[in-house]
Amino acid sequence: MSAGEDLPIPDWDQQPAGSLPHRIRSLDSDGVRTLLRHEESHADRPAVRQVLTARLEELASGAEPASGGENEPSDAASGSRHGSPVDPATAAPPRHDPPHGNPRQPGEGYRQGPGT
Repeated sequence: MSAGEDLPIPDWDQQPAGSLPHRIRSLDSDGVRTLLRHEESHADRPAVRQVLTARLEELASGAEPASGGENEPSDAASGSRHGSPVDPATAAPPRHDPPHGNPRQPGEGYRQGPGT
């Protein structure tokens, strides 16, 4: 495949393997074969080859290309932050455990040696 030839999915080499089933579902068998040839001659990622081969088998068994796949999958990682930010008002109180021993049974303290 020449450098100027377009792939059916833009930025194919940067796609994470987890997003591929979503990305390739709208392709016909020719498009999937094109990606498989490109993958085998470039990055040759085993997980990606497996996804492409499985899709080719589905299409050969009568599956039809489905709409979608053009946009980012809904479960893809995004650059935005989620969850609650760290907030001192909701943080746990600091905990200062003794360096050793049980706090209910304090030691006798430091000794200088026998007889003191």
